[in-house]
Amino acid sequence: MPNLEPHFSALASAYDVFLSDVWGVVHNGEVSFPDACDALMRVRAMGKVVILITNAPRPGEAVIRQIDHLHVPHEAYDGIVSSGDVTRDVIAHRKGQTICHIGPERDHSIFKDLHVEFAPLESADYIVCSGLFDDEVEKPEDYRARLEIALKRKLFMVCGNPDLVVERGSRLIYCAGSIADLYATMGGEVLYAGKPYRPIYDMALKKAEAALGRKVDMTRVMAIGDSVRTDLKGARAFGIDMLFIAAGIHAEEFGGRDTPQRDAMKTVFAAAGEAPTAVMKHLTW
Repeated sequence: MPNLEPHFSALASAYDVFLSDVWGVVHNGEVSFPDACDALMRVRAMGKVVILITNAPRPGEAVIRQIDHLHVPHEAYDGIVSSGDVTRDVIAHRKGQTICHIGPERDHSIFKDLHVEFAPLESADYIVCSGLFDDEVEKPEDYRARLEIALKRKLFMVCGNPDLVVERGSRLIYCAGSIADLYATMGGEVLYAGKPYRPIYDMALKKAEAALGRKVDMTRVMAIGDSVRTDLKGARAFGIDMLFIAAGIHAEEFGGRDTPQRDAMKTVFAAAGEAPTAVMKHLTW
């Protein structure tokens, strides 16, 4: 179990590329974190590359519009890769098949220019799940009856956001991963498009190498994130170091947003079977 690092600057020189999570590290869905944005801008000023890597179920350019609204400066990153980008790639390879979309209207940008045809659950060829229709009030269990129909038809599901929950201000909101996990436990076939699975990391690394102008030594790549299930496990499976932000979605398990307890963190990481390279409360230079 690593000690709490007070400053990101102590880690910066050891890496050339940072693959940073967005929600929980750079913003909380309502406001951006100025210290985190400042830290990423400073590391880029050193000649390092920052690629934002997010399980948002929308194309990267749509995520940029969202974080623009939250005042995340463009100077904080070189590029962005989303699970929406990976989902679009899957859809493009299933040309001519009809889709049942489970998710809110705001995620429809995921289908932009793909010329897809939508169909109800009873006749669609497969499902794209980007979230809950109304994540303010619904729970995954509300979808069981729909998933039973899908299971009877042996429908394949693409999960456009493998996160189970995400912070929205001070609340935790259910994401597409919670529905996909329920479907998988019922026996359904699911492809998870984002972290912790390899395709999104491959796409991010390719973008980082284009920005850097050369191949990257994997020992000089560090992921930054706040989720054990997606960020930590994804980074370790991809073979890269990982900086864990304790004040994110696991804050309460760790003993509080501003008072993470070493023993509590050690217990959570031990249960996951993975430990990060370093831990910080918040991303701060």
